[in-house]
Parts: sequence; C-alpha cells; structure tokens
Amino acid sequence: MDVWLHGEDGVLAPAHEVVAADEADASPAAPGSAPSPGPLVAEALAALGAQHMFVVHGLDGLDEITTTTGTLVAEITLKHVRQYEIHPRDVGLPTAQTADLVGGDPAANAEIIRDILAGEPGPRRDIVLLNAAAVIYAAGKAHDLQHGVAVAAAALDSGAARQKLAALAELTNAAAAS
Repeated sequence: MDVWLHGEDGVLAPAHEVVAADEADASPAAPGSAPSPGPLVAEALAALGAQHMFVVHGLDGLDEITTTTGTLVAEITLKHVRQYEIHPRDVGLPTAQTADLVGGDPAANAEIIRDILAGEPGPRRDIVLLNAAAVIYAAGKAHDLQHGVAVAAAALDSGAARQKLAALAELTNAAAAS
C-alpha cells in the first residue's frame, strides 16, 4: 500500500509502509477474510488533517497504482474519504503485462530510470506517469488524474524531470563529499 500525503503545511510526501502488514493482508477481502486496511488508514489520516492524499493498492499486489489491472484507491480530500477503483484505461493508458514492468539489478534499474527520463515510451513509462499523476493531482497541480498524466508526460518529454534528477544527484554527491 502506498500513501501520498498533502498535509496542512502544504508539503507533499510519500508515507510508505504506514501499515505493517503483508501485501496479502492489504489485498481485496476474500469471503471470510479480513478487509483491506486501506480505508481504515485513509480515515485515520483524514482525521489527522490530511488535505489531499491517496492510499492505494494494486489488485496485482503492487504497493502503488498499477497499470496491469485495477487499483483500489481511498482518496482523502479535506477530511472526506472517497473509495473507488481505477484502471489505466481511465486515464488513457494501455494495460501492461507484469513481465513488462520487472526490473533487474541496480545497474539495470538505473538504465530503466534513464530511459524513462529520456522519454522512451512503453509500459515502464506508463506506470511512472500514472503514479506521478497521483502526486501531481494531490499537490493541486492538476485537476484530475488524467490531467496529472499529461503534466507528468510534459515533465518527462521536456527534459525537466531529467534535469531535476541531475540536480538532486549533484546535491547528494556534494553532501557526501563534505
């Protein structure tokens, strides 16, 4: 389960692993099993003053918004929780195969990131676009997820995302050297 929080202070941040549970425990409830903790987490965060956030769980078991199938979403806006399911087609993206999203060792994963930031089309870019869209929407920089996908695509295609990564790398390398 992934949680993205836009708090009262205006800061948007990931809050990973909010619930210490196996992914199987966070999946949709089967008859006779425990329900997903996602709505409970969302209600708790709403009560704590979350301005706009998402608690998500891919129906394929991914702890993020997935492009292989649907994703359960609990969206919090000003202390109100709305639960729904989204699919990649809802925002104009194709459905991917799990094998298309698999990474590798650190060097292979770094290459995947470089390819995505260079604008290479495909399923890996699509899942990045969809997850970035949720963050962009939660931050108030898009009016819905589909618009968030367009904003994220523009950031990749313009090179702005690649430039931000380069600036971050420069900053962290400088900090490590001092």
